[in-house]
Amino acid sequence: MISVTVDGQAVEVPEGATILTAAKQAGSWVPTLCFDERQAPFGACRVCLVGVEGAPKPLPACTTPARDGMVIDTQDAAARRVATAVVELVLSELPVPPAPHTELAEVAGRLPVADQPRWPGVTHSAHHDFEHPYLAFQHELCISCGRCVRACDEVQGAFALTATGRGFEANVTAGLDSGFVHSSCVSCGACADTCPTDAITEIILLNGSANGVAAPDPGPRLRKRLPS
Repeated sequence: MISVTVDGQAVEVPEGATILTAAKQAGSWVPTLCFDERQAPFGACRVCLVGVEGAPKPLPACTTPARDGMVIDTQDAAARRVATAVVELVLSELPVPPAPHTELAEVAGRLPVADQPRWPGVTHSAHHDFEHPYLAFQHELCISCGRCVRACDEVQGAFALTATGRGFEANVTAGLDSGFVHSSCVSCGACADTCPTDAITEIILLNGSANGVAAPDPGPRLRKRLPS
């Protein structure tokens, strides 16, 4: 075990544990978007930045191993400023605000995100895939966190999803851009379970519509683990 200090509180964590693990053990909140405890740490979103004593810049909590004697500040001003800007940029590309129950909405609500986008511009056009009997794909809500792709690959081994595009055009596609129903999807629901924005969700949770577009009859129903 090693000892670290998080926001003034000393905690012990196993050697090799990340800063994020230490922060959770100390009861400190660190915002995340690309992190899922069931998957290998990815470090893509840079929302989980924290300050570390002696470090020249904020460090990603989900991929940085804690060191014995490390002093961590989860409220570091520079880290929170970057995290807030990242979330604001993500929100600026969405055509509608995230649903209140989503992880993105929770993170945005707990950070000092401006009510109106600081960088207004083009947003993603609605692009829906409702052909799957259980899963709905609302591409315009995708923030390219990669969690659905990794859940499909690392957790389920189905390899039905692929990250595509770059920059503003980055998104996720099922199969060879042929949609869920024509892919190797096994209807496990892991992608919907991990999605922080409802870009992929279970059709039954859309309550008959998605952003005003009618969804098909859901048929047999799955259950989704919603954030507590």
